[in-house]
Amino acid sequence: MSGTAHEALERPRAMAAPRPRVALPSRRLLVLFACAAAALVAALAGLALGPVQVPLATLLRILAGNADTAGPDAALAANVVLELRAPRVLQGLVIGAALAVSGAAFQGLFRNPLADPSLIGISSGAATGAVAYIVLGSALGGPLAALPRMAALPVAAIAGALAAAALLYRLGRAARGIDVATLLLAGIAINALCAAASGLLIFVSDDEQLRELTFWSLGSLARAHWPVLLPALPWLVAATAFLLLLANALNALALGEAEAWHLGYRVDRVKAMVVGLTAIAVGTAVAIAGVIGFVGLIVPHLLRLAVGADNRYVLLGAAAAGGALLLVADLLARTVVLPAELPIGILTSLLGGPFFLWLMQRQRRARALP
Repeated sequence: MSGTAHEALERPRAMAAPRPRVALPSRRLLVLFACAAAALVAALAGLALGPVQVPLATLLRILAGNADTAGPDAALAANVVLELRAPRVLQGLVIGAALAVSGAAFQGLFRNPLADPSLIGISSGAATGAVAYIVLGSALGGPLAALPRMAALPVAAIAGALAAAALLYRLGRAARGIDVATLLLAGIAINALCAAASGLLIFVSDDEQLRELTFWSLGSLARAHWPVLLPALPWLVAATAFLLLLANALNALALGEAEAWHLGYRVDRVKAMVVGLTAIAVGTAVAIAGVIGFVGLIVPHLLRLAVGADNRYVLLGAAAAGGALLLVADLLARTVVLPAELPIGILTSLLGGPFFLWLMQRQRRARALP
């Protein structure tokens, strides 16, 4: 057969061959990318917007270290961005990530979307520890007396969060695991006890301490400065990073404790690590920003609706989305009522309260289905 005839016979077969498919990114990866992009946009908006508006081109030059070429007002803009807004934005990112990841980890541990650290007493315990240190100071004795104030305050808040978490876990545990109704009731009781203890400490505080304690009641990023943030930053980053590493263990626990044990996980150790790391993250966040609620409730639940129940994606997305949510709330808090500033806890509660009620109704309808 001639070469021309052979080519004519082979051409239809070649034309009918299927084209290789181009692999498209999965929905989960797209959601994670969207969360990261939202955090980046929120950070740039937090650096640029406020009483002193900084154009985006000027902001990028300042961040690149070329403030001298940013125009005649470069010195003022650089001071506002680097000294006032940068620590506030960084603090919002790490605290939002810590709270959201802690909420997702707690929900994975208790296998219930209502297990938010602020609702079940962990944040209140941390606030009580911080208030006790502010009012009593060196009278607490022990290792805290030897630490500088910027390091001792997070330690006191972490101790309070650990105590609340241990009590909550002990009260909520039943013969068949964690009883959700008992868990929520125990959280209400712990919140009430911590509120009473904090109220008593506030009652015996002096005027200077009272002004400082007002900061803890509603939460705010207004006191974000480098000397306050830097001592707490390693606690927040380390606790959040280790919680991210527990994603596979939380996936195994979702199958049941016996199944997780058969898969090779030491269940008691995993539980202790989740409770301890959550207490460190939440306690440190409360120590430097006060009680900011509902971030750990809203973000993980929305992510589960978007990416499913796989904690590898939920925890990673929560780190980015939590920071984005807190930065947006902080931007609204400091721009809506200029020249005053709203406590950020008010905005998160206004958003989280209705969300919590909707989530309860959703679970109630799901249990009513045959």
